[in-house]
Amino acid sequence: MDSSIDLAASFADSGVAEVLEQLDRDLVGLRPVKTRIREIAALLLVDRARETLDLPSSAPSLHMSFTGRPGTGKTTVAIRISQILHRLGYLRKGHVVTVTRDDLVGQYVGHTAPKTREMIKRAQGGVLFIDEAYYLYKPGNERDYGAEAIEILLQDMEKQRSEFVVIFAGYKDRMQEFYQSNPGLSSRVAHHIDFPDYSDSELMEIALLLLHQQNYCFTDSAQKAFADYISRRRLLPFFANARSIRNALDRLRLRQANRLFSRMAEPLNREDLITIEASDVLASRVFQGEVEGEDPARPLTPGP
Repeated sequence: MDSSIDLAASFADSGVAEVLEQLDRDLVGLRPVKTRIREIAALLLVDRARETLDLPSSAPSLHMSFTGRPGTGKTTVAIRISQILHRLGYLRKGHVVTVTRDDLVGQYVGHTAPKTREMIKRAQGGVLFIDEAYYLYKPGNERDYGAEAIEILLQDMEKQRSEFVVIFAGYKDRMQEFYQSNPGLSSRVAHHIDFPDYSDSELMEIALLLLHQQNYCFTDSAQKAFADYISRRRLLPFFANARSIRNALDRLRLRQANRLFSRMAEPLNREDLITIEASDVLASRVFQGEVEGEDPARPLTPGP
């Protein structure tokens, strides 16, 4: 009698659908990224089904590379990936440990190995998310110990592949140089996922969602002004997609509060407290071609 497996039931029982739905709620757009995450989830579900039916199967490599500019959702996706791997039984805990070069690389001989191994130990059962991973590699500097951290990571990524997953993250062009620096890196990273920049309309959707979560809203003229703000801000330095939008909304709330405070002699109703006016948006120095907040000595609200 042939054995069989119900993939739909396995999918429902795993709780992965809930994580994928949460990913859709958390992040606007990113269709190629979400599609790739679903493909990985499908691969792992089928792999588990094969194991259930005693079909030969090698343990899938799960180490990943996330490329893209800041604010495109890489950390959020790492968290959801870890939850999926935990629910499917590939990770014991499903937590994420986020590190940078400073957490892994020491400043003197004998300092790097214990630092790197401590971070790997913390990531056991979960994901080690290495942000701006290309800073680990500094060619031409004999006193730099980043190469030692990379070698330790490579060894443990292979020896402990069932114990933790490494996700390298950073700008796409610099990550390509990073992988070229060590042939063993790219061969151990099975999944390369690129995170595109958000479009203007997606950034506006993100802004409206964030405002709604905080019980604020735009007037029609303020929303039109903020659409202009988005198109101008993305052309200026240090643009970080959703992160820049979140920071901009914080400054809008500050300017709105300052405007209301100037009317302290007047009674305020609920609509006053939740409404962002066009003047709150247009006071931004982005409309003068400057990056707002770059100089901490300059106030964010217009003078009297």
